[in-house]
Amino acid sequence: MLALRAALLAVVLLAVTLVLLPFQLLGLRFDWRLRRRIPRLWHRVACFMIGLKIRVHGRVDRRRPLMLVANHASWVDILVLGAIADVVFIAKTDVAGWPVFGVLARLQKTVFVARDARGRAGEQVDEIAERLRGGEIVVLFPEGTTSDGNRLLEVKTSLFGAAAAARAHVPGGVVHVQPVSIAYTGVQGMPMGRFHRPIAAWPGDITLLPHLKGILAAGAFEVDVDFAEAIAFGPDGNRKILAADVTATIRSMLSERLRGR
Repeated sequence: MLALRAALLAVVLLAVTLVLLPFQLLGLRFDWRLRRRIPRLWHRVACFMIGLKIRVHGRVDRRRPLMLVANHASWVDILVLGAIADVVFIAKTDVAGWPVFGVLARLQKTVFVARDARGRAGEQVDEIAERLRGGEIVVLFPEGTTSDGNRLLEVKTSLFGAAAAARAHVPGGVVHVQPVSIAYTGVQGMPMGRFHRPIAAWPGDITLLPHLKGILAAGAFEVDVDFAEAIAFGPDGNRKILAADVTATIRSMLSERLRGR
């Protein structure tokens, strides 16, 4: 049964990819808005095939420029947020070289950053700022890695500099930063406790294929996504204070959701 599910998933996603690919390539070539919308359709199909039920609480802020800042438990987070809104992700440069996933990331025009290359930090922040100025919704996972899904790891504040860099190039000098929590809360219709949550989560020491096998074997997941009120980060805002406020909000939302409130 697991092999059949995996084969069906591969066939369906391959078919959807081949149908959408020409339109996405044209969208990338001519920078059409269509290139932002096609990935959402792909992500929705992928979530359906995996058996992922998404419950959204609140909504994506309508104001621009907008940066979504979320906790990061798994590669599945990308499918979840990608199915909810037309977003662009920030990822490590290593991801660009991954089989299949790297190609899909490039097709979505992911922003790749070399987190250990301090000499390129300004260039990378400028690219993120340019996307924000262009009206794209940029997703930042500030932990810098994935967790076990039960907590928020230490947040790295450096990439919040993109929001600061964008302020000088937008009307009013304000960038909207919206905290988001992603909580895996159910499996097979039953509440997911601390022990089972790593089935959905993807800590860094687990390789991708065994984790994907575990996801398919589990059959069906439920995930709750909470959107807090966006913070208006204006000319007088401080990056470290912004990071602390966003971190506290995400941690609070995640904790309450995981406790079943």
